[in-house]
Amino acid sequence: MTPAQIKRKRTESILKELLPEAFGTLDDTRINSLSVTEVICARGRYDARVFLDPIGLDEKEQGEALKQLRKVSTYLKSHIRDGEGWFKAPNFTFEFDTHLEHITKMDALFEQIGTKKDES
Repeated sequence: MTPAQIKRKRTESILKELLPEAFGTLDDTRINSLSVTEVICARGRYDARVFLDPIGLDEKEQGEALKQLRKVSTYLKSHIRDGEGWFKAPNFTFEFDTHLEHITKMDALFEQIGTKKDES
């Protein structure tokens, strides 16, 4: 692993810890209960894609939460900057993580295949 990759992984790890803490400081209940599943930084660490856990939110609430997160992104950037002493924090792009949903569907399909195989 190159030194640049190590720095990027370290930044992703720090952001994964600090973002839920920053969410908790907000007054909006839709946002302060969100958990971060993964953070992926771009090569220069100027942009970060933040994946959130959608459990407990329907599609309408997810859309509202994303809209609120876009509004408070400058606050989140300053919270991260101040908390870590960085000169600049990355620009955040928030998305809800659908990987868990896909995994659950695949597990159910494999279970159905297994039961059909046992029956024959």
